[in-house]
Amino acid sequence: MAEQTSAKRIDMTKGSIWKCMISFAIPVFIGHLFQQLYNTADSIIVGNFVGKEALAAVASSGNLIFMMTGFFMGLCMGAGVIISRYLGARDYEKMKKAIHTAVAFALCCGVTLSVLGLWLAPKLLILMKTPENVLPLSTTYFRIYFFGSFFSLTYNVCAGILQAVGDSKNPLRFLMIASVTNIILDLVFVGLFDFGVAGAAVATVVSQMLSAFLGFRKLVKSEGYYKLHLDEIRFDFDRLKEILHQGIPSGVQNSIISIANVVVQSNINAFGDDAMAGCGSYSKVEGFIFLPIMAFSMAITTFIGQNLGAGEHERALKGSRIGILGAMISAEVLGIILWFTCPWIIPLFNNDPAVVAIGVNQMRTESIFFFALAFAHAVSAVMRGAGRAKMPMYTMLLCWCIIRVAYITVAVRFYPVIETVYWAYPITWLLSCVIFLAYYLKADWIHTFDYRG
Repeated sequence: MAEQTSAKRIDMTKGSIWKCMISFAIPVFIGHLFQQLYNTADSIIVGNFVGKEALAAVASSGNLIFMMTGFFMGLCMGAGVIISRYLGARDYEKMKKAIHTAVAFALCCGVTLSVLGLWLAPKLLILMKTPENVLPLSTTYFRIYFFGSFFSLTYNVCAGILQAVGDSKNPLRFLMIASVTNIILDLVFVGLFDFGVAGAAVATVVSQMLSAFLGFRKLVKSEGYYKLHLDEIRFDFDRLKEILHQGIPSGVQNSIISIANVVVQSNINAFGDDAMAGCGSYSKVEGFIFLPIMAFSMAITTFIGQNLGAGEHERALKGSRIGILGAMISAEVLGIILWFTCPWIIPLFNNDPAVVAIGVNQMRTESIFFFALAFAHAVSAVMRGAGRAKMPMYTMLLCWCIIRVAYITVAVRFYPVIETVYWAYPITWLLSCVIFLAYYLKADWIHTFDYRG
């Protein structure tokens, strides 16, 4: 197949490394900023128009949602690694098969996730010790949200394909459109028609449908080697095997992190709806810290995949260092800013003094350690791009799941205050950094790419 390029695609095997990274990362950052804004808008609008019980139901949803979706998202990430690798090697025929296999796989996963979410979410909410006054609202929100998870996965695989070939601008546009739509519908359904948490969930589902449609349409109408042909959406089992070898470790990594976070959330829930609302408000603000980490991580994975595919080993090493440094600096700067400004930010969600005090306390406990969170995710991105997806999976399993759950289980019994829960995150972030640093410096990840992960 003749190579046909788009002006929007970034070839990361050439030119300034900083420019490649930043040119790719900025649209990803802005796109997820809009996504985070509309997720936050749900909480702000519900918290102000409905009340703190509704805020607790919506704002505390993140950990359970990610537990249900994280595994499938990780599988889609595996497709991006393989596609960027084939692009770097200029093997367009295998790349085409990988793209169509990834879309077919995502559609199947989307249906599965919707069914699982509708069935499991209410049961999991009870296991998470959700207070009785919040449980009906949480159940309503989750059931509607997971009905639309098919569209969320469809968008994510389409965006992942575009980002793997260096196009981070179109996913940005799609997220901007979906974000504005969601905020408008939130105001209409919750503020005007008083539909409560159900209105917020419906607004999110509609916006997910829109972003999925736009992403799918872009691939179908694209020209060249990443064009999606509807009649070719099927499984190529060799490519599927490669995608699963890369995606399963990332999916398991997401799942084990989220399972541990659900345990943390269960302990927060035990402190009541004030704690749920305050910590949920903090988690929405923390989502903005994660934006530069996510943007640099995606840029790193694509950069490493393309350059190792092209045999540019030294360039891949330099790019990894630049990406890791960029993620750490940007996350820590935002963390310091939020440390000072959180007393004015948390009340945007709900001005109840108890809710505000809890949210501010958690922010000031965790925000100065965001550099460690960034380092862990950035090195994970390097290893995924290098085909070593199992390494971050095992590290996260040990530090962010086993040790985090063990700490929570033991420490809360001896020190039954909510501050004990906060420290679960900085402690495990720092522990994982020690392992990631040792592996990054000692392992020969540059010359030993393995599609088997």
